[in-house]
Amino acid sequence: MRSLRISICQFNFTVGDIKGNILKIKEGIKRALDEKSDIAVFPELAVTGYPPEDLVFKPQFIDNSIKAMDSLADFSKNKKILIIAGYIFRDTASGNIFNSAGIVYNGRLADIYNKIYLPNYGVFDEQRYFSPGVCLPVYLYRDVRIGVNICEDIWYPTGPLHYQSSAMNAEVIINISASPFHAGKQDFRENMFSTRAGDESVILVNCNLVGGQDELVFDGFSTVYDEDGNLISRMDGFKEDFASIDIDADSVFRKRLKDIRRKQERENMSGPFKLMSMNIGEVKYNPKRPPVNKGTLTIRKSNIADIYDALTLGTRDYVNKNGFDKVIVAISGGIDSALVATIAVDALGQERVKGIFLPSIFSASISGEDARELSRNLSIELLELSIQDIFGLYSSKLSEIFRGKPPGVAEENIQSRIRGNIVMAISNKFGWLVLTTGNKSEMSTGYATLYGDMAGGFAVIKDVLKTTVYQLAEYRNGINQVIPRRIIERAPSAELRADQKDSDTLPEYTILDRIITAYVEQDRPVDEIIFEMGDGKLVRKVIAMIDKSEYKRRQSPPGIKITPRAFGRDRRMPITNGLRNS
Repeated sequence: MRSLRISICQFNFTVGDIKGNILKIKEGIKRALDEKSDIAVFPELAVTGYPPEDLVFKPQFIDNSIKAMDSLADFSKNKKILIIAGYIFRDTASGNIFNSAGIVYNGRLADIYNKIYLPNYGVFDEQRYFSPGVCLPVYLYRDVRIGVNICEDIWYPTGPLHYQSSAMNAEVIINISASPFHAGKQDFRENMFSTRAGDESVILVNCNLVGGQDELVFDGFSTVYDEDGNLISRMDGFKEDFASIDIDADSVFRKRLKDIRRKQERENMSGPFKLMSMNIGEVKYNPKRPPVNKGTLTIRKSNIADIYDALTLGTRDYVNKNGFDKVIVAISGGIDSALVATIAVDALGQERVKGIFLPSIFSASISGEDARELSRNLSIELLELSIQDIFGLYSSKLSEIFRGKPPGVAEENIQSRIRGNIVMAISNKFGWLVLTTGNKSEMSTGYATLYGDMAGGFAVIKDVLKTTVYQLAEYRNGINQVIPRRIIERAPSAELRADQKDSDTLPEYTILDRIITAYVEQDRPVDEIIFEMGDGKLVRKVIAMIDKSEYKRRQSPPGIKITPRAFGRDRRMPITNGLRNS
């Protein structure tokens, strides 16, 4: 039997930490050697971390990436294992920079595969940094023909995988990826991977990055498919994982013998790529080894569970990778701050999370009660400091300037800015990162105070609609009850004036979130949204609020992307924009 043992190293790498990333890759190689694997596979740009963004414009960064791959080649000497890992490569002849996979074996860099399709949509802007590859190699390794490609390359049905398997008879395709999370993405990936493997009668191995990087979370869920498109292995999501799997290349050969369509297609196969074959290592190599697991299928959880795990991982990595010891959350007694505090504790542990309650005369007594109960449930310290005297001083100082004007939004926002000032002062004094608590529904419509509740270092639920906030709270309470029921059940309020409710300013969140989803995430025409909602006045009001709030969102902290269209990298609307006036 022509078999290969492949170790998939789904690790969490840090952008720019080339030395640390190489050490982690070497540890993965050692684990693969312990399992007597033939191949060790690592994610896209594992050496540099993904996405490196404008670090690519620093020549030293590129040089360090190349030197690191050379050191990996030295490390591989006499180890009898093929290593596939992503890095940044510079072609000295042309000066072009590539997003590449290093193919390393027995002390040398045997080949370099350069990514062909460079995504330039949504959060991706790879064409800003890299040149596309043109060469499409297949490697004969231990009597099995292997094709390697990178992330986006596999999303095209007639792209590199098609030519590697059909024109060059690759029996195994290894795709290394850094594919970021949004809700439902893994289902889409798995359907696509299954289709590619089944259509091309090829065994497909996907190694995806895991970890948080600024706004992005990479969810892992690395997978393996057989030649019929059946999913035979799925690794854990939202955490590092390592797995080895034995694959049988003869099963591919047997299926292809009966595929008349494939035989006819190969006779007329040509394409836009430069095709190349290469021998690597021994043609025959069958070490004595006991079989390993044929593949473990990690059970997929619900979309809400995935979102919660993404928020937790994104928060943990942002805090840890940026060197913060503790975080602080302004806990108001409302559901948004309760959810953020809970995520922070799950991400970092209770000893690294501080809460602060900053009541004014408009804060209901039950808000304080609920904030204290939440803090007890989470076992975190809750600081308490009334802002009423400070608010009184502000009001007194501004009374002459505000003479003749009735109290309104300005006075409400002063309270929020006092709170933001206090929380930032504590952050400055102790070095704690401020986690802001605004959600996507509020950020969309500008129902947030610039330099007030928007002040902070990281916006955990910035891309989470209010209706999803409630679902996440219920999901987390289903694990164990931490968020008090009253927080979930009471009407949401900013508590900046007497008897205030969010619904005084905004539509009910079930309605508002439908409009936001249609307008922001789906880019649907206004008339179409009005037809669906049946209330033109309301739809136009909400859309006007969204359009006018772009300047606020541009000044908000980074936050975790969990939808297909997050504010920021996904949706880059001009602040000065005459279109909205029409």
